[in-house]
Amino acid sequence: MHIEPSIVDGAKITLSYATATGALGYTAKIAWDMVKTDGAASLAIRALFSTALVFFYFQVLPHHPVGVSEVHLIMGSTLFLLFGAAPAAIGLAAGLLLQGVLFAPIDLPQYGMNVTSLLGPLFAMALVARKIIPAKTAYKDIGYGQALQLSTLYQGGIVAWVMFWAFYGQGFGAANVASVLSFGAAYMTVVIVEPLVDLAVLACVKTLSGLKDSGLFEKRLHATA
Repeated sequence: MHIEPSIVDGAKITLSYATATGALGYTAKIAWDMVKTDGAASLAIRALFSTALVFFYFQVLPHHPVGVSEVHLIMGSTLFLLFGAAPAAIGLAAGLLLQGVLFAPIDLPQYGMNVTSLLGPLFAMALVARKIIPAKTAYKDIGYGQALQLSTLYQGGIVAWVMFWAFYGQGFGAANVASVLSFGAAYMTVVIVEPLVDLAVLACVKTLSGLKDSGLFEKRLHATA
């Protein structure tokens, strides 16, 4: 989901500053809400773990340029289920920035677009999760179908945002359309893998029930709503 340099440039890139400001502003809002309910220490430790994982996903796991962007295994639904929306959002924003500053400064001008493409789908997924995961079900007990819905929504949202930025920046010429479609087709293969990762991680979490009150994990991970 790293938008290639020059896809959006000039005055058009100003829009990404506005969308990123909105996404980061909402992150601050839900982070403050979490501080009031779970405490600052819990937010900090979860955000730290989330940031480390995101940095690992972006920098260490295989990633390949395809069309207008790059295909990454981001596992946003995994972060959400483990840590909650606010720590996951902080981790995605901070991990992306850290990776750019240390290893890919060429991506920094695109940070606003990239962080919007990561956080917008995360917030949408958090809302939908309330609908598809019954209140009596802890996250650790969700099934493949529910994990697939979350992953499809998150990854589909990323693809939609990347398509928006590409068409906004370069228009609907044949070459750009082909580049966008090749990225979308490649990226949606992640949907096949991510739910399996979610369930594998959740299976491991079931063996860590002693940590359920530690503040390290989202409360809903082990408990019903």
